[in-house]
This record gives sequence, C-alpha cells and structure tokens, in this order.
Amino acid sequence: MKMFDISKLLSDNAYPGRGIIIGKSKDGKNAVAAYFIMGRSVNSRNRVFVEDGEGIRTQAFDSSKLTDPHLIIYSPVRVLGNKTIVTNGDQTDTIYELMDKQQTFEQSLRTREFEDDAPNFTPRISGIIHRENGSFNFAMSIIKSANGNPESCERHTFTFSNPLSGQGRFIHTYMGDGNPLPSFEGEPELVEMPDLDINAYTELLWNSLNNDNKVSLFVRYIDIESGKYETKIVNKNK
Repeated sequence: MKMFDISKLLSDNAYPGRGIIIGKSKDGKNAVAAYFIMGRSVNSRNRVFVEDGEGIRTQAFDSSKLTDPHLIIYSPVRVLGNKTIVTNGDQTDTIYELMDKQQTFEQSLRTREFEDDAPNFTPRISGIIHRENGSFNFAMSIIKSANGNPESCERHTFTFSNPLSGQGRFIHTYMGDGNPLPSFEGEPELVEMPDLDINAYTELLWNSLNNDNKVSLFVRYIDIESGKYETKIVNKNK
C-alpha cells in the first residue's frame, strides 16, 4: 500500500471535512492522535476546541451566531481508562458509555448511523487507541450511506495491531469539495508519521489545511510506556 505524505494529502484537498489521524511516532515512543474540523458555513466555522477534563469539546466562538448546535457541538475526544476515543460527532459519547458497559468499539457503533444532513449524509468517523503493557493498538470506523443513498447504512471497521513506528492512518469525511459532498472511500490512508515533536507536527498539520476552510485542530502524543500525554489545540477563531 502506498504511503502518503500527510502534508501533501491535506494541501491537495481543499475540503477533506473532518479528519482523524492515528499512528506511532517515528521514535516508537508515542501513540499519536490528531483530529481537525473544517467548515464552509458560518455556523460550522463559528467553533473552537476547548479542553474538557482529559478530552476536548467543541464550543461556539460567538454564541450570538450559533444557529443550530445539532451536529456541530459535541465532544470529539474522551478518555476511558487506558482508551482514548476520537470521533467527529456525538458518537464519542455512545462509544464511551457502551464500552464502559463492556461492549466493544464495533458493537457500540452498530447503534449509530451517518449524520442526518441531507443531501451530504456525512459519514461518522471514529478512532480508538488502546494502550496496555507498554504497547498499543488502534481501530478506526466509518459509518456512511450507500454511495449517497440514505436507505442503506454501511459500517466499516479497521483494526491495527502492533502499529509500526513512523506510520499512521488517516480517515476523513469527504473525498473533496462538492455539492453534495462525496463521502470518503476505501480503507484509511497510510501516512508517514514524520520525526517531529508535538509542536512541529501540530504546525505541519495546521499549515497544510486549507486556510479558508480550516477551523480547529487537536493533537495528542501519548507516552506508550507511562500513559502520560501532551496535547496541543489550535483554533482559527481567537
């Protein structure tokens, strides 16, 4: 499978929508998670990421401009013990609550469908990092309509055991801009995890996103041995 340069993937796509990257740092010491949001409408662009406990949530930057919190206000990241959950919607809570009741990541997502934002029917993308005994594995999921037809729901889960150093996977909601927006296709893209610290990696991702459409970015480096983590958040609205 071809390995992509994440900065090129992002810079070549004016509107990947929302995206999740999970992988292992080049030095093998950290599990890396990143999540970004983009927007075309005033409502979508009127957001920031804020820390919320061990996770984050979206928040309206200017509450007077918030017209519909539906689908845009949620917790993209939550931590359940040694598991870090990252998603593009309120399915974060579904995964957290059902996994806390001993259901699996995949079982939790069987209770959900794609977003009800016709005509796009935006996919729900999700990821989870499970760290244990000095190693980690991760999984990614996409729930989408059948090629734009909302009468059928497709659920795909991808699992990655013992990830290789310097490699990651990237899944996003849209193949590119359009009307309606075309849903992501195929398995999560294989991307190189560059030999960068969290500050430099955050800067690389942020600068690669389309300047007109990018809204917020979250990056976390999790020490695989100790579980200690470092987080960076960048918001276009300040």
